[in-house]
Order: sequence, then structure tokens, then C-alpha cells
Amino acid sequence: MEFQDVVRRRRMHRRFDGEPVPPRAVDRMLGNAVRAPNAGFSQGWAFVVADDAEARARFWTAATPPSAGARSDRDMSGWLAGMRTAPVIVLVLTSKAAYLRRYAERDKGWADLDESRWPVPFWHVDAGMAALLILQTAVDEGLGACFFGVPPARVQEVRSAFTIPGEFEITGAIAVGHPATGGAAGSPGRRRRKPLSDVVFRGRFTATDAPG
Repeated sequence: MEFQDVVRRRRMHRRFDGEPVPPRAVDRMLGNAVRAPNAGFSQGWAFVVADDAEARARFWTAATPPSAGARSDRDMSGWLAGMRTAPVIVLVLTSKAAYLRRYAERDKGWADLDESRWPVPFWHVDAGMAALLILQTAVDEGLGACFFGVPPARVQEVRSAFTIPGEFEITGAIAVGHPATGGAAGSPGRRRRKPLSDVVFRGRFTATDAPG
């Protein structure tokens, strides 16, 4: 598939049919993920793959708040029903410590592990870029995928369910499968895509240029 077609077709799929994802496709997604840019070649990421019924059930049990399907300001039952049809879940993890250690090495010139040296948490930035490569590879494989976060109140349950070491944080999770019709509608169905003129500023970002 042409690269521009991959970019154009990428969207968040929230319901999948029953067809399994070939292991070769999963391997290719992960093989591409580790080609993402990463500061200092720290490679502080890790990926946990849940691609069998037991592991997927363990993930959803750990990640789902007890009240998720209950009546509330935001009913998540439809979203959950669709997402639980995904045959593969990939947890995207990152290690801040790996980055701090890497930049304390001789060739980087820092002699300490001071987190304040970092303008933004590059460990999550780099994990996000790896996640995008998984999403794009899924499109190229004729698959659908959706990146989503683990609710803060459920992070510890997910960590325990998959014996994630304390050094690693969960950046997010990716559901992968063959797209099916239905499922919770995404935001692009309710909101227009902003034109480039609203978000691209050349030379400087001025008050008169700021989007309203």
C-alpha cells in the first residue's frame, strides 16, 4: 500500500469481526514499532501482547472499572462491547529510568539522573511514536486498530495482571483486528478536521493567527 494511502486510511476502529490476526502481522507491527525514533537510542520501551482468549479476558477484567457499563454521564458499555471483540491487545510500556540512565552515560555528558533536565517526558513521546507505527502497519496489513488509555484507577490492576515491572509505565494499549461495522462512533464523525490554516503558522505564532 502506498504510504499516503496508509496515512489517509488510518482511523481508530472500535469493533472487529471474528477473524484472527496472523502472527506474522503481529510480528511485523512490533518489528516496525522498534524502528521508531527514540532519544539517545535508549530503547526504553516494551510491549506486552495479549493474543489468546485467556490473556484478553485478563486484560479486560483488570482494565475495566466496575461501573463502566452502568448509567453515568458517559456510558461506556457500547465502546467496551466493540473493543472486546479485538483478537489482539498490545500494551505499550515505557521506562523513564532507561532514559535517565542512558543520558548519564559518558557520551551524553550528564553525570546524574535528574529528571528536570528533560523538557518533556520523551519516554512517553517515543512510546507514542512506536504506537503510531503499530497503527500504520495495521492499516498496511489490511487490519484495523485503536489506541486507548488504561483508566488511572485500573493501572495497578493491569500491572498486576501482566506482572509488569515497577520500572515500566503504561503509555497505552492498542486493540488490533479485522474491522467490522458498528461499534462506538469516533470523534471524526462528530467533529470536523481542522484545516491546515488553523493549525500551521509560518515564522511565528501570533495572536491574530491563533485559531478561535
